Amino acid sequence: MDEFPKPTSVAGDVMRSECRARAALALLAEKWVLLVIEALSDGPKRTGALRRQIGGISEKMLIQTLRRLEAVGLIARHDFREVPPRVEYTLTERGRSLSPIVLTLDRWVEAHAFDMLPRPPASPSPP
Repeated sequence: MDEFPKPTSVAGDVMRSECRARAALALLAEKWVLLVIEALSDGPKRTGALRRQIGGISEKMLIQTLRRLEAVGLIARHDFREVPPRVEYTLTERGRSLSPIVLTLDRWVEAHAFDMLPRPPASPSPP
């Protein structure tokens, strides 16, 4: 996702194609974004800890996701300026306000995912 669109006279109506909030909605609809927000909901973490916690995410995708979340003000990056390098990520106030919503969505998905999966076709019964 690139930059947010230029502001328009349409504010706060995600059903309108020209609504600026659509870009924010698109960002939040990405699975890695939701998983990073959940992973940071219990406190600051380093990149390696995030990668271990979020199964299947590549280093490249994690870094891209962290940069995007930092750019929109949902997470903060703290560089301790040490050797070897040590960097931690944490939710900002805005990110913390989003965290309970993400956690609720994740728990709902965990509870209902099995029911939502496509069912295999039924075997034809013998004549």
